[in-house]
Amino acid sequence: MKIINKILVLFFAILLNANTAFSAEKWDMALAYGASNFHSANATEFAKNVSDKSGGKLSIVTHPGGSLYKGGEIFRAVRTGQAQIGERFMSALGKEDPLLEIDSQPFLASSYGDAMKLYKASKPEIVKGLDAKGLVFLYAVPWPAQGLYSKKEINSKDDLKGLKFRAYNSSLIRLAELTGMAPTKIEAAEISQAFSTGAVESMITSPTTGKNSKIWENGVKYFYDIAAWYPKNMIIVNKDAWNKLDSATQKLVMSEAAKAEKKGWALSKKGNKADKKALADAGMKVGKVNSTLNKHFKEVGATMSKEWASRAGSRGQAVLAAY
Repeated sequence: MKIINKILVLFFAILLNANTAFSAEKWDMALAYGASNFHSANATEFAKNVSDKSGGKLSIVTHPGGSLYKGGEIFRAVRTGQAQIGERFMSALGKEDPLLEIDSQPFLASSYGDAMKLYKASKPEIVKGLDAKGLVFLYAVPWPAQGLYSKKEINSKDDLKGLKFRAYNSSLIRLAELTGMAPTKIEAAEISQAFSTGAVESMITSPTTGKNSKIWENGVKYFYDIAAWYPKNMIIVNKDAWNKLDSATQKLVMSEAAKAEKKGWALSKKGNKADKKALADAGMKVGKVNSTLNKHFKEVGATMSKEWASRAGSRGQAVLAAY
């Protein structure tokens, strides 16, 4: 009997360990930007906190710099379950859902306060749209205010005509069309090469992207602080992977996501100041556009917002009304 009891104890111990191992989940987190980028660093801290606090139920392994999937591939990879979790630049997904590009409508939100109001107004519809695609929304963090970079000085509308312009979404392509610039779609990882080869000579993006890519080394001399918009990166999870978690682990993930979002917004604000200084320290001319050009950009922005509202339909119009 003693031998049988020992066998039974050993059997149940093995069974318990097997069940524990079976319940443990591992998520691969696809990140498009380099490990030193504040979005990636924030996501890495989020992943570590979840992994450390889940009691072995969930471990999240981050893959920065497009090492698992490139930026343009991440949304599809997460949606199909090839990666359980990932980060994607929201407004690049306008064809998936127009609501995802609301934060890149020029001059709709020109301060962090307005950007947060726009986020709160649009989040319910964004979450609903992603849910319908089999995705769970965790959090979103904005880039610093988008400014205009150029190899040459820009003083008038005529200076924009024919300017080879880097675009990363349909909104920027439309902005280029309305201002007479010539757009080419290029991901963030390809910026330096595009400028060094002459494929582009201008772009609108954050001071952080310019600093991280050392854009001044590629002949870009000017940064115009137009605060055009505050586009966001979002963290999304495959719904099937999400449903494998127990409710306590799901609550933990959401709690850590809320903390990461709060910290991410603070990091963005910090970078908005520090990274513009870094551009100036590197020898770039950092300043504003003149009043005539500023008026021109805002007129273009108003046109684009009307076009977006028409394209987004009743959902988009309701969000704008709430904002």
